[in-house]
Amino acid sequence: MPEETVAKFEVKKVSILDEDGRADEKIMPKLSDKQIKDFYEWMVLTRVYDDKAVKLQRQGRIGTYPSMLGQEATIIGSGLAFDKKDWIFPSFRETSIYFIRGVEMSQLFQAWGGDGRGLSLPRSANMFPIAIPVGTQTLHAVGAAMAAKLKGDKIAVATFFGDGATSEGDVTEALNFAGVYKSPVVFINQNNQWAISVPRKRQTAAETLAQKAIAAGFEGIQVDGNDVFAVYKVVKYALEKARKGNGPTFIECVTYRMNNHTTSDDALKYRDEKEVKLWEKRDPIDRLVKYMKKKKIFTEDYRKKVLEKAMKMVEDAVAKYESMPPQKIEDIFAFTYEKLTPDLEEQKQDLLDSEKGEGEK
Repeated sequence: MPEETVAKFEVKKVSILDEDGRADEKIMPKLSDKQIKDFYEWMVLTRVYDDKAVKLQRQGRIGTYPSMLGQEATIIGSGLAFDKKDWIFPSFRETSIYFIRGVEMSQLFQAWGGDGRGLSLPRSANMFPIAIPVGTQTLHAVGAAMAAKLKGDKIAVATFFGDGATSEGDVTEALNFAGVYKSPVVFINQNNQWAISVPRKRQTAAETLAQKAIAAGFEGIQVDGNDVFAVYKVVKYALEKARKGNGPTFIECVTYRMNNHTTSDDALKYRDEKEVKLWEKRDPIDRLVKYMKKKKIFTEDYRKKVLEKAMKMVEDAVAKYESMPPQKIEDIFAFTYEKLTPDLEEQKQDLLDSEKGEGEK
């Protein structure tokens, strides 16, 4: 029998900022006080927006909504690492990255309110619409990255997905294509421990999700997803690597979904509250505040001003969203085909006639 050899692989695990606000200065990215404040201000805005969105859904003013509570460091740490020319293919829990990319907040309220006009995005955003189907956007991202490589565009493409998506064939196929073609794509996995009611331990027997990149032939890194500095540093590294033509990277951000999966879910039916309390101590915003206080760049007056500004921005966005004229009823037929089929044309006319009749009563 031939002599056996064993290939050794490893997954790097990156953490910079601990729960008490202490940072490992040896690996801390170079950041100005303004950049650190930017992290904090965007994270607070994310939380205020998120809280308002949940309340709007409960009041029937928007539709089903997926909360970002507890995942702000992963979302903002990633969002602030991108260059404007990079392309982003999100899932459905990265709403505030749209704001970073210049999309109006009122548009996202509009989108969650069921109005398709809310996802008519400015081309300058370089961002695709919210993807509700689990995992499909990863294939779209790899395709875009392959196209960029063929065209010689020195950009990076990133895609976001949850821990549950790693059980989907789409993600496996996307990883495989990315590895084979050395596409300039970054896979950002928001491992929030729960895919609706299915825990992380039921998704895979693998020790980490990041190691799924190994079989595809490229680097996988696990990062503390509640540590905004670590997320920012690792995502920035992966994006620069992609732009230089050095292939894809899989980043597993270990975080926690503090809220229900969506507003149509009740996590109390399957999740132990003791687990939630444990993760509350790892709150990404509280952790950053502790660090900022140690650096003497945080005061209660500053906290108050940031919160008041965020609340005003959100309330103004809600007012703008709710003042928009309703979408035309016939728009339900738009954008399905270049030219409507005869049966859809007939249905459209029936709907318009029905609406006209109602209006004449």
